[in-house]
Amino acid sequence: MRLLYRPRGAANPAPAQHRWMVSYLDVLTILLILFVAVAAHAIQPVATTAPAPVPPPVVVPPAPVVAAVPEPEPDPVERTGPTDAEALAAQGLAEQGFDLHREPWGLVISLPQTVLFPPGDERIPPSALPVIEQLAAVLRTIPNKVNLAGNADSVPIHNRHFHNNWELSAARGMALLDVLAGTYGIEESRLSVTSYGSYRPRAPNDSAESRAGNRRVEITILDAQE
Repeated sequence: MRLLYRPRGAANPAPAQHRWMVSYLDVLTILLILFVAVAAHAIQPVATTAPAPVPPPVVVPPAPVVAAVPEPEPDPVERTGPTDAEALAAQGLAEQGFDLHREPWGLVISLPQTVLFPPGDERIPPSALPVIEQLAAVLRTIPNKVNLAGNADSVPIHNRHFHNNWELSAARGMALLDVLAGTYGIEESRLSVTSYGSYRPRAPNDSAESRAGNRRVEITILDAQE
C-alpha cells in the first residue's frame, strides 16, 4: 500500500476543480427565466381593435331617359287656308271703307243703323243694297261662320211693330240675314243672329251722336273652328 502524504493545512483540490459549475448553473437559471418571460409575454391575449364599419355603398339612380317626342306636323289646311283667307277678307273690307276691329272671337264689321235701316224700322231700303253686296262679295271668299248682332241705343221704343229695343235689334239682324242668304247667296248654315238691345253700347248714351253710334249692326266673321 502506498500512502500519500499531504502536508497539514493544505487545501482540498476537489472543490476548486468544480467551481465553474456554479457559473454555468447561474447562466442556465438566467436563460430559463428569460425563456419563461418571453413565453409568458407571447401567450398574453392581444387586444384587437374592431374594424370600422364600412358605410353602405351609395347607389345613384340612373337619370331618366326622356324620349324626344316629335312635334306633329300642322295640318296644311290650317297653315295656309283660313288664316290667309281671313287676312285677305279683312284687307278687302278695309279698302272698301268698312269699320273693322278685332275681338277674341273674330273680325267685327260695324255698320251704323243709318246705313241699313230707317229709324225705328227693320226693313232694308234699296239704297243699302250696294253696301250689303260689297260685304257679301267678301264673305263668299271665306268659309267662316258669320254672326249678325243687332244693337240699339237706350231710348225706349214702343210702336205697333216692336215692344222694345230687343225686338227691334233682333228683327234688324233677321232682315240682314234674309238679304245675305236670299239675294246674295250666302249659305244660311253659316249665318246666325244675336240681339243685344241697348245693353252693349259702344259709348255712353249721353248725346245724340253717341246714341247714333250705338244703333248699329255688327257682322262678326268668327274665327275658324275645327
